[in-house]
Amino acid sequence: MKILVVDDEELIRNVVKEYLIQENYEVVEAEDGIEAIEKINREDFDLIILDIMMPKKDGFQTMREIKKKKDIPVLMLSARSEEFDKLIGFDLGIDDYVTKPFSPKELVARVKAITKRKEKNTTKYQFGELLLDDTQHIVSIYGKSIDLTPKEYDLLKFFISNNHIALSREQLLTNVWGYDFYGDDRTVDTHVKTLRHQLGEYGKYIETIRKVGYKFDYEQEDK
Repeated sequence: MKILVVDDEELIRNVVKEYLIQENYEVVEAEDGIEAIEKINREDFDLIILDIMMPKKDGFQTMREIKKKKDIPVLMLSARSEEFDKLIGFDLGIDDYVTKPFSPKELVARVKAITKRKEKNTTKYQFGELLLDDTQHIVSIYGKSIDLTPKEYDLLKFFISNNHIALSREQLLTNVWGYDFYGDDRTVDTHVKTLRHQLGEYGKYIETIRKVGYKFDYEQEDK
């Protein structure tokens, strides 16, 4: 797998590159957002490790440009630990967030977790007129494609692959976001709210389970 490491600090890039190469990843470097976007236009990457605080174009601006062009998993780095930064990042569709200073071994573990979740499979889920086709990474209702963010897509996929199963917010954070969000449930609640809206009449099948979390509950006879 090929990973793009984007950080204006050469030392950070070198450390991350060294540990990733030890795990047999191919690594390409970029020192700012502009260079990163140029390389994304020329090459395909399996994952991007992206710093927030960079000159010329910061990580958030770069992220927005990346998502316009390609759907690539992103692990964001930041020297700041503010919850606001994390929420912005997740709303933009990042897959994980690591605060500097970080353990290189932990970073590699998070990279492995993301790439494992993103492995392609041939799964299709059909619930009435709601279709999630993981081979094409699309969701449609009555044959019309629904424009979901990467995180909304992952959340829906996890819900429908666990049809009838009550899922706690902690389970959703762990399996969809890939890490413990320090007990803050608002990220899950916000994404569930927007996902329900996007799904229209099928949003009702994402049920709120009081004091637990949520459950996707669809019976074929509802069709």
